[in-house]
Amino acid sequence: MPIKNKIRKQRKSSKPIKTVKTPKPKKALLHPRNPHQGRYKFDELIKSYPLLERYLQPNPKGDRTVNFNNEKAVLFLNKALLSYYYRIKSWKIPTGYMCPPIPGRADYIHYLADLLQGKEKNIPMGPKVKVLDIGTGANCIYPIIGSQSYGWKFVATDVDPVSLKAADAIVQANPCLTNHVTLVQQTDPQVIFKGIINDRFDLTLCNPPFHASMFEAKAVNKRKLQNLSKDRKTVKHAKRNFGGKQTELCYRGGEIAFLKKMARESVEFADKVCWFTSLVSKGDNIRPLKRLLEQLGTKQIDVIKMSQGQKISRFIAWSFLSKRQQKTWAKERWG
Repeated sequence: MPIKNKIRKQRKSSKPIKTVKTPKPKKALLHPRNPHQGRYKFDELIKSYPLLERYLQPNPKGDRTVNFNNEKAVLFLNKALLSYYYRIKSWKIPTGYMCPPIPGRADYIHYLADLLQGKEKNIPMGPKVKVLDIGTGANCIYPIIGSQSYGWKFVATDVDPVSLKAADAIVQANPCLTNHVTLVQQTDPQVIFKGIINDRFDLTLCNPPFHASMFEAKAVNKRKLQNLSKDRKTVKHAKRNFGGKQTELCYRGGEIAFLKKMARESVEFADKVCWFTSLVSKGDNIRPLKRLLEQLGTKQIDVIKMSQGQKISRFIAWSFLSKRQQKTWAKERWG
């Protein structure tokens, strides 16, 4: 048989190749207890905070949304979320200070609750659980979410007196916070825990300064805005949609320098804190931080990943207590 005919016969008899469609990856979800799942409930949010309605606009599909390039729109969305989900009826932050993305901040709190719970049946709740918030900022967001979600008691600190004054105004204006949040100024900007930890804390949490300078912070923000907007002119003239002052965003040496300082200081308070924790913005900082914590004699280190849509964030947790010691701690503290 001629070679050409043989090839034709093989082609006819060969089975057609089936194309298998690769399933689209599932969109990463928030923590199961996080109330900010799915799309924003704008009807309910408007009822709780009517001024939000003026900042709503249709997206390309015709659904209502807010313009996340507009700092006022973001601010009013936050006011509505805090009013509807957390009973906060008065929430004001000074111009230019950080306006936090609330769903992501809530995720940190709910994963911290899991950390405290461990393998026990129930999540520790109520004012017996004492939490230290390092760098609470003018928005006081973690004490708000933690106290209203789990009833925890917070000591919130900051080096910036303007931030503390604004946070105190929020606490005083909302009766649901007054017995749950105590504000303390860190008078020495060179330290983190010293002068603050005089009692035992079940948790410490922190949203550390991510950048080494404001120049770096502005460059990162510009890239974020480019992802949010196709209009380059809008990007060029836009401000940080979530704001932030130098004390909130920057630390000499950047995030890793701040976290290493926190880790070294934590040794002095090893028996006064059950779990030290902090957000870590840059994944590359995890390995050197874990290495340092091991050298410092920690007995437990955990890195918890969190997902908000396409964004992946994480926090690191460490303890100088063994699991058996933590069980004793929990029994004494929460019964």
